[in-house]
Amino acid sequence: MRVAVAGASGLLGGRIVRALRARGDEVVAFVRGGGQVEGATTVQWFPAAEPVPAGALDGLDAVVNLAGSPIARRWSDDVKREIRESRVETTRRLVDALAGGGPGVLVNGSAIGYYGDREEPADESAPPGTGFLPAVCREWEAEALRAGERGVRVALLRTAPVLSAEGGLMERLLPPFRLGLGGPLGGGHQWFPWIHEDDWIAIALWALDGAVSGPVNVAAPTPVRQRDFAAALGRVLHRPAVVPAPALALRMAFGEGATALLEGQNVVPAVVRDGGYAYRFTDVEAALRDVVSRA
Repeated sequence: MRVAVAGASGLLGGRIVRALRARGDEVVAFVRGGGQVEGATTVQWFPAAEPVPAGALDGLDAVVNLAGSPIARRWSDDVKREIRESRVETTRRLVDALAGGGPGVLVNGSAIGYYGDREEPADESAPPGTGFLPAVCREWEAEALRAGERGVRVALLRTAPVLSAEGGLMERLLPPFRLGLGGPLGGGHQWFPWIHEDDWIAIALWALDGAVSGPVNVAAPTPVRQRDFAAALGRVLHRPAVVPAPALALRMAFGEGATALLEGQNVVPAVVRDGGYAYRFTDVEAALRDVVSRA
């Protein structure tokens, strides 16, 4: 299979490139910055300023779009614009490039932020939440689904926080927790959906290869309360995990962006479950122990 990966220099993009190469697929890596992606044909593309380079999708079987700027930071108007455009506009340009034919599959990123702050269980049929992140996810997915009008199979990966030894969430959490300064965010009562990086890769490849279309909740079947996640990480590191990060302090540090830390979703991965996928990690403490052993 010949697959284009947009966002190939990111955490998940880099992992999917390596996984595709490991199984013998040919990869075309779309990146915004300089440099090459090892094992892939690298295409420089600045989606905020230009369409997909002419001919870049010729002869490809599928596109995996994981482009998107980081969310876990202080939100200003400019940052919110960047968060939105890096997802919505990039996807729009990719789908426009599919208008002339070519790849028959689009696996597009999305996020469990689609559901907003939700206590009740949310499978893929649940309605969207309200607020900035759900609105971005709705627009993001709507742009991807336009490809379906051209006969392209579209799978939307609504991804939970990924537990990875290579960066992302764990890169932020491990330093304070190793010093015994970790603890619950806010009151810690919010749901915390999660997915181990190995399961994320396997589910993404499953969505790429299979007949699945539409939204796919990429999350472990066992979400936990955020306070329980913090306690599990403390046990893995043999450190106390009782130093809370009060909601007020988080709002002062991150502004509106604190909503991404203080809100949670009780996510149900129904599509993956019904598709018969066998998770490697369903226990959060076991997943954290594995990730910490690799870090």
